[in-house]
Amino acid sequence: MHTLRIENLKQGSIYYAGDSSIKALSFYFLRGETTIRNIIETTSEAIWEILQPLYMPLPTKDIWEKTAKRYEELWNLPNCIGSVDGKHISIRKPFNSGSAFYNYKKFFSIVLMAIADADGNFLAIDVGEYGRNSDARVFRESSFGQRLIQKTLDLPQPSCLRGENNKPPFLYYLVGDEAFPLLENLMRPYPRRQLTNTKRSTPISRKTEKIDTMIKALCVLHNFIRIHDGVFTIPSEMLNDDDQDNNIFENEFQQNNHQLNRTRPTNTAIELRDRLCSYFIQPYAALYWQKKYTTNTE
Repeated sequence: MHTLRIENLKQGSIYYAGDSSIKALSFYFLRGETTIRNIIETTSEAIWEILQPLYMPLPTKDIWEKTAKRYEELWNLPNCIGSVDGKHISIRKPFNSGSAFYNYKKFFSIVLMAIADADGNFLAIDVGEYGRNSDARVFRESSFGQRLIQKTLDLPQPSCLRGENNKPPFLYYLVGDEAFPLLENLMRPYPRRQLTNTKRSTPISRKTEKIDTMIKALCVLHNFIRIHDGVFTIPSEMLNDDDQDNNIFENEFQQNNHQLNRTRPTNTAIELRDRLCSYFIQPYAALYWQKKYTTNTE
């Protein structure tokens, strides 16, 4: 199955976007509620089918290489091919679904697993997993995650890190938070205090497969708008200290870390993370402002 398309559709019978929204649209456009629902569903399907090949194509080796170049240019992160995270999409409880969609945040949801490039565009998405599943499990069960673990993705050959001499080439990798396993092609942070920033939203009410279609349409529209609006980040070396504060460090990133993946990482994965850690403090790789935002705990 196409990596970017929906995986493992779950069966359910719920309604689309809150009933109050459907009623409001029905009243505003003088159309029946069923007609409004059908319009939303068919439009979402058309948006995905037409725009996905253009604005979210299946990643190739060339796309990975361009993504890695952009990550190093913007974020001083060499050989990074994308960042991965999961998002719980709030839904109404499907009939006869038990606790399958009930997540650790105590609401019903399906999971959007997404991989983004350095500019915040979606490279790949996987929609439709049960809300009760952890990010690590959703990632492992997705076709993309399986291909990464099995090393069957069309990734570039390992390349040397800038400034390193007499060291072996470094693998290309994704970055994720503490909810993900440490793998040779997936780097996660060192263990640290967990942060949470849970936000509730109006639950979507429709059959789960219809919700999946809408989410995919929204993701590809996100790419369409960002590309055509020309919203891109400025490389870090072109920003002054105030810009660094405003653009990089003011946001608190939501941590989806309730269920940590406890799979023991391989020695190679641990060595690769340690090597990156050492790389970032070298004069040729360090950013001039980074010591302002780090604390020596030794």
